[in-house]
Amino acid sequence: MAKGKGKSQRRIKHWKQRSRHAGELDETAPSRQKLSRKEVKLPADRLAAPDENLQDLPKVEGMVVGMFRGGVTVRTGQRQLLCGIAKTFRAPADSTAIAVGDDVTVALTQPQHSDGRKDIDKDRADGMIVSRQPRRTLLIRPEPRSNKRSDEHETDVFHKVIAANMDALMIVASTRQPPLRHGLIDRFLIIAERGELEPVLVINKIDLERPDGQLVADFASLGLHIVTCSAASGEGLDALRGALADKRSVLAGPSGVGKSTLINALVPEADAATRAVRSKDNRGRHTTSAAVVYALPGGGMVVDTPGVRELGVHLDPAQLPWYFPEFEPLAPQCRFNNCTHTHEPDCAVIAAVDDGQLLARRYESYLRILESIEQS
Repeated sequence: MAKGKGKSQRRIKHWKQRSRHAGELDETAPSRQKLSRKEVKLPADRLAAPDENLQDLPKVEGMVVGMFRGGVTVRTGQRQLLCGIAKTFRAPADSTAIAVGDDVTVALTQPQHSDGRKDIDKDRADGMIVSRQPRRTLLIRPEPRSNKRSDEHETDVFHKVIAANMDALMIVASTRQPPLRHGLIDRFLIIAERGELEPVLVINKIDLERPDGQLVADFASLGLHIVTCSAASGEGLDALRGALADKRSVLAGPSGVGKSTLINALVPEADAATRAVRSKDNRGRHTTSAAVVYALPGGGMVVDTPGVRELGVHLDPAQLPWYFPEFEPLAPQCRFNNCTHTHEPDCAVIAAVDDGQLLARRYESYLRILESIEQS
């Protein structure tokens, strides 16, 4: 067994054994297409770059709305451009070079054939991305690690940017098919805060089963905006439209919770692909393979993203309590300034959980996330 394996389970067991209210605790536990990381030049056989000096070409500003093998789609006003990436383009090596939502500058290529014979030059790009503006917000996830033994001296972490410059993160979940995963929602809340996104919990599929009232109250106690709805019946969709209005929002959550079905309900002409949940294990099946942008009829835009089953969190273990805001007023009362809230004597956070002032489920989630960070 790997060193540290099961540490969170041991911590939870130890806490429950010493807790005065152990018998009252909730026992529910949560159990492509891309550009190269450091090399963003186009393959030689894709979207040939122009021979002109890019500095002499007219420039336009636009937003990346689609990614495909070998290039991107950029929207400039009412026009969509098929773009390559200039050889002079440079981006930091520790994150995705170009992502949906990025604001970019495009050098427009000059047409080679003015006689209408575009078929001769059909592989030519409409433009070349020459620069990218600083990102205002980010939805990122550390790239999944290989199961193979890694270099113990390798400390670089590559952050895959799913979407940039969004206003809100719509965390989509369901109570059934698939069942709601508290721990995954907690991880998304951390990702939202780190990326400076407003989090909104969207509980879909209430036509199958409505969420427990206490569950909703527990999440609401964290200051989280919650929308319950059904893409199938239409119930609650007006409230969801209100939460999305005039914003750039990104939908994220496990496969099978109905993100693409919600898109079809909100944007009738979207025709986003959907698939049923697997009956044998109630787990979702990946349908969306890349982030896709849709304009909302009432204003604003929404980005559909591929479903996730696991979501890594990469940060210093000492920083994790910052992302559990309910711990903040209690931490100064702990005996030790560097209290990890796991085993230390006179820990105000543990005492508050024992007394029922803090949610036991959130504390257990904290321990599980802490273990995953310590092992990464």
